[in-house]
Amino acid sequence: MKVAVFNGSPNREGNTYHALTMVTDELNREGIETEIIHVGNKVIRGCTACGGCAKNKNEQCVITGDEVNGWVQNMKTADGIILGSPVHYAAMSGTMKSFLDRAFYVSGVNDGLLRHKVGASVVAVRRSGGLPTFEQLNNFMMYAEMLIPTSNYWNVIHGRSPGEVTQDIEGVQIMRVLGKNMAWLMKLVENGTGTVTPPEREPKTFMSFIH
Repeated sequence: MKVAVFNGSPNREGNTYHALTMVTDELNREGIETEIIHVGNKVIRGCTACGGCAKNKNEQCVITGDEVNGWVQNMKTADGIILGSPVHYAAMSGTMKSFLDRAFYVSGVNDGLLRHKVGASVVAVRRSGGLPTFEQLNNFMMYAEMLIPTSNYWNVIHGRSPGEVTQDIEGVQIMRVLGKNMAWLMKLVENGTGTVTPPEREPKTFMSFIH
């Protein structure tokens, strides 16, 4: 099994990276392969709401010139996904938001590429805004019908200077427990495949309150 890990921080080895490695260390101990992909230092254009991906249904965003379409395939072939971001004004990083808007929309209009994959979110923050950012990340996975493991608290770890999160002993435990629970859930899914029949995917119902 493999987990694709997306680091939304502009800093390659900042606190978001350190938090993610705490989780991946546990996954690796359970024999699960992980790959950390650095998103936050790239130039990524936001979704233009053109509808091209829904029309073409080729698992690609029509915007080219960046790595989003390649990352979509990383997500498709992975058994699990982890989204990590620092906190910028009580929200995820702008580059991460642009990536997720496009990647998850492409997934959704192509028969739910991420449906029933195991996914988790991780947030690194200096002081405040961790929970709003955590919720933002989780919203993408919940909309995609992904399976979300939990820890013994919300997946937020605190620190300012790179590596400082390692001093947040409670945060370190949260990441460690998350990694263990994610590995366990992934194994449950793997062992249940072919034995337990998953529910069929329902076509999305849209409702407008404008009459």
